[in-house]
Amino acid sequence: MAALAEILSTLDKQKIKGKVLMAVTSNLGYPRLGAKRELKWALEGYWSGKISAADLLEAGKELRLTHWKIQQAADIDVIPSNDFSFYDHVLDTTFMVGAIPQRYSQLQNPTDFDLYFAMARGTQQGEINLPAMEMTKWFDTNYHYIVPEIEKDQTYRLASTKVVDEFIEAKEAGIHTRPVLLGPVSYLLLSKSVSHDDVPLNTLSRLLPVYAEVLQRLASAGADWVQIDEPCLVMDLDEAAHKAYTDAYNQLGQVAGIRLMVATYFGGLEDNLRLSVDLPIAGLHVDVVRAPQQLDDVLAQLPAEKILSLGVIDGRNIWHSNLDAALEKVQRGVSALGAERVQIAPSCSLMFSPHDLNLETKLDDELKSWLAFARQKLDELTCLKKAVSVGTDSVAEAFEVSREALKSRRESSRTHNPQVYQRLGAVDESMLCRAHDFQTRKVAQAQKLSLPPLPTTTIGSFPQTAEVRARRSAKNKGSLTQAEYDELLKTEIARTIQKQEEIGLDVLVHGEFERTDMVEYFGERMTGIAFTQNGWVQSYGSRAVRPPIIFGDVARPAPMTVAWSAYAQSLTSKPVKGMLTGPVTILEWSFVRDDQPRSLTCRQLALAIRDEVVDLERAGIRVIQIDEPAFREGFPLRRAEQDDYLKWAIESFKLASSGVQDETQIHTHMCYAEFDNIIEAIGRMDADVISIEASRSKMELLDAFKQYQYPGEIGPGIYDIHSPNIPSQAEMVDLLEKAAQVVPIERLWINPDCGLKTRQWDQVIPALTNMVAAAQTIRQQLKV
Repeated sequence: MAALAEILSTLDKQKIKGKVLMAVTSNLGYPRLGAKRELKWALEGYWSGKISAADLLEAGKELRLTHWKIQQAADIDVIPSNDFSFYDHVLDTTFMVGAIPQRYSQLQNPTDFDLYFAMARGTQQGEINLPAMEMTKWFDTNYHYIVPEIEKDQTYRLASTKVVDEFIEAKEAGIHTRPVLLGPVSYLLLSKSVSHDDVPLNTLSRLLPVYAEVLQRLASAGADWVQIDEPCLVMDLDEAAHKAYTDAYNQLGQVAGIRLMVATYFGGLEDNLRLSVDLPIAGLHVDVVRAPQQLDDVLAQLPAEKILSLGVIDGRNIWHSNLDAALEKVQRGVSALGAERVQIAPSCSLMFSPHDLNLETKLDDELKSWLAFARQKLDELTCLKKAVSVGTDSVAEAFEVSREALKSRRESSRTHNPQVYQRLGAVDESMLCRAHDFQTRKVAQAQKLSLPPLPTTTIGSFPQTAEVRARRSAKNKGSLTQAEYDELLKTEIARTIQKQEEIGLDVLVHGEFERTDMVEYFGERMTGIAFTQNGWVQSYGSRAVRPPIIFGDVARPAPMTVAWSAYAQSLTSKPVKGMLTGPVTILEWSFVRDDQPRSLTCRQLALAIRDEVVDLERAGIRVIQIDEPAFREGFPLRRAEQDDYLKWAIESFKLASSGVQDETQIHTHMCYAEFDNIIEAIGRMDADVISIEASRSKMELLDAFKQYQYPGEIGPGIYDIHSPNIPSQAEMVDLLEKAAQVVPIERLWINPDCGLKTRQWDQVIPALTNMVAAAQTIRQQLKV
């Protein structure tokens, strides 16, 4: 990819007489974190009191300017603004329209940041303990958004001019941008209603004047185009949603002096195509990476006066683009519409890609030649622009680099492992199910584990202190030996086991101090997977992850967790859970090879995890948790594709989990997702116990279990670990009483929402102490 940048730079210096570059490149969004995670460090510095609000604002301003200049230098014609956020763009929209939940009015004289971060993270102010707003996955990504809470009589007002301010900020820096807004219809469809007898979409008529005012202010500030993201247009929509789109854009399309580019992504428009092309807007963006089949229909139905933005570069993955294939799509668009009506764009915002491949100094040359991060994707867009406008001869070398990358991946011995295919071929139906049904297993497990009613546990990780992180860094740099590092880990594990026993937890964990990340740890111990130094992407707020790169066939050469789990179990008579990440989650939270079906890669991962499960059981571990927080994340947006996904995803989990005896209890964990339409599928996974995030929703997520009799046991989270708040015993008792109305006591577990790695010990110990006390209170109340 460095070669591509050099080629384009050389071309820029050449004078091409008699030719006009008519094609236009546009970008939908850029990574927010910064090349060195500057946003993360600024946010955490502000939250800890180390920097001021003014310092945080300045850090945001510097990042925005840096990212605009990067895109300008890459010759991107249409550069976005307002794609930056200090936490989440959906929360920004909630703030913009003044949809602040009533409970935050209890804050005394809050600053904008006080209120904003209270909504995102929760806050404690004296005796006031305000929980955060609910968080869930953004479509089928690992990005989390803050779910708006809409009252039946919700009123809206323009409460934040961030989008206008950032447009002016870029303008003053000499960069004309296209502001980005989350569309009003998608915003409401992604919201939750506070009233059970209403839907947020019913408030659209009150919301639209705020959007119209924003557009008017942008026009007055000098904006000529605004990108309005309406990703819900790629989903199955009912008649009410269709009407909402028509009503919304009949009004917004009339704002004078501004042209609207409605952006759709993550799938095809399909039955919403006619609706979309008929909206009174100036342009439409479509994703022809995820849904290449829609291009011909879009070209045939797009009205003559409208601009088409073609998403031809994958914004969701990190592979070097097939420039020939991308160019063919662009040329079809140009042939049908004319170059002046086509914009060349990524499929979606580049916020889902790491920042810059040039920061990776440890990847080998072969693997690196296969990749393109956000910065390199800008070069790919510019390359396509030159190919369309000037001719392919002008970028012949760049296209040859693309072809060589594809050929190298296809032919490399690193991507193919015959032994993996032999194992897959030997999988039969007996490997996809436990020996007996849950009721039989339940009896065997009760005899083996001797747990009390309402057993208490945690989800896996405990706080990783500065000392642990410093020692890991020292080991990686070679200043600490592996033996010395292992002794430190043993000390931390022993201390954590002791603390859990003192608190009174029933099923313990070893704490996961050897792990930096729940996917990275396993990927580093499998073949066919590579890791970056700086390939960070935002998960939410300051939380960043480095997704593994699955480039080849996957196998597990040796046990990955057995030694640490067995050591922890040797320290206590209580059961210790073996902690694993499931195959679906490793798949969904990785950059996955695109040269074979995802289902096949998932099965390879399942075999690797199966080997680990069997080895844990052999080592005496009788409770094994296989986390699948991304199971819902992989669920296709369209109903027509969902059954196929569920089939192979469930089979993969069962392949990973079914090699053990009845006495071994299999747990799984899921979080920050809606379960209503997949609850029966979750039941078919046949886990003995499932733990789910439920505290932020005040147990509303358990509604799915009212209609479906889940066959196993359930642990609804009663402690929101993503908030610094310490819930009281009374708050937890209240949540447990709500849970007990849905889940029979004999099938109810008690646990936090998620792992405790990101919290501090002085938060965790009192919170878990309150959790155990709440369990004891309920046991006494119910005399169980």
